[in-house]
Amino acid sequence: QVRVVESGGGLVQAGGSLSLSCVVSGRIFRLQTPSWYRQPPGKEREMVARISPILTPLYGDSVKGRFTISRDNAQNSVFLQMNNLKPEDTAVYYCHLEGTNDWGQGTQVTVFS
Repeated sequence: QVRVVESGGGLVQAGGSLSLSCVVSGRIFRLQTPSWYRQPPGKEREMVARISPILTPLYGDSVKGRFTISRDNAQNSVFLQMNNLKPEDTAVYYCHLEGTNDWGQGTQVTVFS
């Protein structure tokens, strides 16, 4: 059984930082392309960042230069470091394994000005 579990969301003032973590079980993690998506209130879900098995990152335009994705295959984990947060970053953030139907339950990030 595949499990995808996020943690690390919360409430932060604009300009602050948060770090999200996602632990995956039930898949050969080192072969996966894990990604982070987010869904702001009343909007479509959008890709935030992904990282390939060979550590190539890809970022959405709105987070480039502020967010950093990383992975630790030994811990079956992917991380998202979010700096210089803005109110428009407020969303539920989801961890996902590209090419699968595996999603986490989501973690809320709220940025207030």
